[in-house]
Amino acid sequence: MQDTSPAPAAQKPVKKEDSFPVFLLKLVVLVAIFRSFIFSPFNIPSESMLPGLQNGDYLLAAKWPYGYSRHSLPFSVGLLPETRVMASTPERGDVVIFKQPPLNDIDYIKRVIGLPGDTVAMKGGVLILNGQPVPKERIEDFEIAVSPNTRCYSVQFAAKLADGSDVCRYPQYKETLPGGRTYNVLDLGPRAQDDAPAVVVPEGHLFLMGDNRDNSEDSRFPAEPRRGIGLVPQDNLVGRASVMMWSTDGSAEWVKPWTWFSAARWNRIGGGF
Repeated sequence: MQDTSPAPAAQKPVKKEDSFPVFLLKLVVLVAIFRSFIFSPFNIPSESMLPGLQNGDYLLAAKWPYGYSRHSLPFSVGLLPETRVMASTPERGDVVIFKQPPLNDIDYIKRVIGLPGDTVAMKGGVLILNGQPVPKERIEDFEIAVSPNTRCYSVQFAAKLADGSDVCRYPQYKETLPGGRTYNVLDLGPRAQDDAPAVVVPEGHLFLMGDNRDNSEDSRFPAEPRRGIGLVPQDNLVGRASVMMWSTDGSAEWVKPWTWFSAARWNRIGGGF
């Protein structure tokens, strides 16, 4: 007698779920790709870029605008060439993150002032670009609250507000680069670094400066530990400052969760450059 019962349905193969170690490895790879080629977080550990960037700021840097080199990768691992691929030159006024010999393990952040072929000098605290003074206009003083992240440069800049809170009050100026790019800088008065001899920026390099002109060891100083950065090779660029993602005055304590919110400088979050 012929068997007329239906044939058993073909069973679909069961998809094997990734183990936790495999999932974790995939996550690490994705994060590494994102940080290397799209956006990467950076924190501001000093006041050399006041007034625009404050100690305790955390920002995202776009990784693609200037191309990629080994410095684009975490810890500058040698999986990419020293020379940038898909390279492009920054614009004057860009705020850039970069590495600089002999301290390639450290991220720096400064503003682009001089491009290849430019002549850059300082005279009496005035920036001289290609023989022409960069317009520098006095504006209202810059005030920043005293906090664990902020101490006044000297007692002459210490002040109190009407509510009794302590602030640092610094002379502030607006500079306007050729092409119309503007930004604010601090000038703390006559200092040795107000004068710097003229330097011609060589091909493939940049002249970078901090906005806190009297408290920034930048391209006016030779590249050496705790001294300056010299002229920075464009191949050392890591990214361009893009958006502020967090800012804290440094008063938060891990054991006191409510201070995580009271320490935040909410008005700074989300700002661009």
